[in-house]
Amino acid sequence: MTRMVALLGGINVGGHRKVPMAELRALAEAIGLEDPRTYVASGNLVFASKRPPATLEAKLEEALHKRFGFKVDVLVRTAAQWRGYAEGNPLPDEAKGKPNWLMLLIGKRDATDADVAALSAKASANEKVVRSDDALWLYYGDGAARSKLGGGAGKEFWTARNHNTVLKLNEMLEA
Repeated sequence: MTRMVALLGGINVGGHRKVPMAELRALAEAIGLEDPRTYVASGNLVFASKRPPATLEAKLEEALHKRFGFKVDVLVRTAAQWRGYAEGNPLPDEAKGKPNWLMLLIGKRDATDADVAALSAKASANEKVVRSDDALWLYYGDGAARSKLGGGAGKEFWTARNHNTVLKLNEMLEA
C-alpha cells in the first residue's frame, strides 16, 4: 500500500460546486481507497492504495462527476512525491515570514522553465516564481488578491496549496 494525496480543484469556493468532506471520504472508500482522511474543505484527501496515481486521478474524477454531477479535476501524488515538495521548498525565507502567501502550484503536466518565464513576466516586483522539479512555487509578496499571476501556468489544470497546507498534508501522509 502506498500513501497518497489527492487534490481536488475548484470545489467549495464561494458556496459553489459543493463537495462535503464526509461525502468525499465515503466516496473514496466506495472506490476502494483505504483510510481516507480529509484536510480542510478545499479538497485535500489523504489515503492508501495499490493503484498508480494516474489511474486514481481518473477513477476519482469519474466517481466525483457521477456523484455530484459536475466535473472535478483531481491530481494524485505519492507520499514520496509530496515529501519532496515539503522538503524541497526553494523559498524558505518567504515560508517563515508569510507561509500563507507562498503557494505550491502543481498541474496535470510538469512545470517548465517556459512556465516560469511566462508567469514571471506578469509578476510584480514583490512576487517570485521558482520551478522545483515538476512544480512551481509562487510567492505573492503583496498578497494573492492583488496579484496578476493568476492560478496556473497554462491552459491545463493546475492547483495551488499554501505552504502551511503542504506541511500539514505531509504530516498526514507520514502519520
